[in-house]
Amino acid sequence: MNILAIIPARSGSKSIPHKNIMSIHGKPLIAHSIEHALASKFISRTIVSTDSEDYATVAKKHGAEIPFLRPAEYAQDMSTDLEVFYHALNHLKETEGYLPEIVVHLRPTSPVRDPKQIDEMIKRLIENPNWDSIRSVAPAPETPFKMWFEKNGVLVPVVEDENIVEAYNQPRQSLPKVYLQNASIDITRSKTILEKRSMTGDVIGAYIMNNNFDIDNIEDLAKLRDIKINNVDNKTFCFDIDGVIAQLQKDNNYELSEPNFVTIEKINKLYSNNNYIILFTARGTKTGINWEEITKKQMDKWGVKYHELKFGKPAADYYIDDRLINIEQL
Repeated sequence: MNILAIIPARSGSKSIPHKNIMSIHGKPLIAHSIEHALASKFISRTIVSTDSEDYATVAKKHGAEIPFLRPAEYAQDMSTDLEVFYHALNHLKETEGYLPEIVVHLRPTSPVRDPKQIDEMIKRLIENPNWDSIRSVAPAPETPFKMWFEKNGVLVPVVEDENIVEAYNQPRQSLPKVYLQNASIDITRSKTILEKRSMTGDVIGAYIMNNNFDIDNIEDLAKLRDIKINNVDNKTFCFDIDGVIAQLQKDNNYELSEPNFVTIEKINKLYSNNNYIILFTARGTKTGINWEEITKKQMDKWGVKYHELKFGKPAADYYIDDRLINIEQL
């Protein structure tokens, strides 16, 4: 059976510029989804649909095919998945005579997934010929039975069930379980896309995941970069003090500095995982004031675990600095 993975990666992200090729755990974001597809036992071909020559180069480097560049009209903010996949399947059919039976949709914004889950979903779709597609979902954090529309100042329930009297007044535990599509893995039959003009069709199989991580904004990116912090070891991390460990102070009066305990907790976790922690600071470089003793006392008082304190910028594997920006921001 021909099973095709399509990874859509347009270049025009507004929330995070060039999000799809931003580095996550040492490789471009898009590379994670390519690797997941290539690790599948059932996927026979992996392509990336992109409008960017640069993205195409990155995708090829990591093992994906780029049989076409996506037309600009299908790479807009409001372009739909259906437009992107309908174009891809038609292009492959017209130029190569190639048409897969099943299409696996892997969004690059979901870099944390297990390839075994892809194969399990493919098997379920094959075993259920009446299904048009199968979609991954996760338990919803909130129940729609307690959600409302507002119409002319009056509340109207989002969901009503004739078998549940005033569901919005019932204990949450007594209400039906609900699930949220988590954008990790969607698998569809080609005929669903081409004939029904739908990414899912009428009968959608369920694949329940306990969790998933989808990157939509810079906060999501920051959380994702911290997910595997427990697995990092034997690296050298260099943390700037002011603006990272300590909150910035007006007029550089460092005696009044206040700690950032969220950052300190992460530093201490890295320290306990056998990483080498260096703290550095530019305190006193302009004024000539010696802040060494005060700085040491602050680190001790705040419970910061470290190996070296330097007044300057030392060598390290990673730098964490409040002044750091990327080229897109510049």
